[in-house]
Amino acid sequence: MTDSLPRRLLAEFLGSAFLTATVIGSGIAASTLSPGDTGLQLFENAAATAAGLFTFILMFGPVSGAHFNPVVSLVDAAFGGLRWRHAAAYVPAQVGGCIAGAVLANAMFALSAISISSHHRASPAHLLAEVVATVGLLLVIFSLARTRRGELAPAAVGAYIGAAYFFTSSTSFANPAIDVGRMFSDTFAGIAPASVPAFVVAQLVGAGLALGLIRTLYPDLTPAEAKDAVLPHGERDDAATAAAR
Repeated sequence: MTDSLPRRLLAEFLGSAFLTATVIGSGIAASTLSPGDTGLQLFENAAATAAGLFTFILMFGPVSGAHFNPVVSLVDAAFGGLRWRHAAAYVPAQVGGCIAGAVLANAMFALSAISISSHHRASPAHLLAEVVATVGLLLVIFSLARTRRGELAPAAVGAYIGAAYFFTSSTSFANPAIDVGRMFSDTFAGIAPASVPAFVVAQLVGAGLALGLIRTLYPDLTPAEAKDAVLPHGERDDAATAAAR
């Protein structure tokens, strides 16, 4: 990433806003289009979010890395991919973008611009689900980055989040910034303010676990290791070799 910090912060703000508007807006639309069918509503919400993530990462990835998530920025900084002072600047941009996206989604559906959610979510099962969701998300992102397959990230992240909507009881927030943003919409995708601190703690615990797992499973490739890297069907990964030089 060679772009200036202000450009990167703008990309993180816009990407976070688009993501939150997609999550909340598709939730509102799903509730309207499929009243009384929670399963179908969740499917519509998940499909829109997965597709949106794919495109937003493609749009903003070349500028900022398309984190849109404080735990991604913190783990990236821990691995030396992002300066700590830049990570500290990314977080408020991400939180601000998520709040803006929530307000925008409310406005697009002619609702009050800000409505505080009453959807309480912080049960023990939900918090365990957030730990799992966060670990999985970070493993997807950094396994690809550290094995020189970053070009697969838009599709892989979108697919993971789409799946995690269904295999986690919390519907996979996995993002402290979006926790905050989703407080400001009392709709299908909202979360009550009282639930947010516990969600953030669970996500930070997941980030800590993921950091250890990533270091163990995917140590940085040296040029020699990259040269010998073999793909599943036996062909050599020439892109990995080039990236490691």
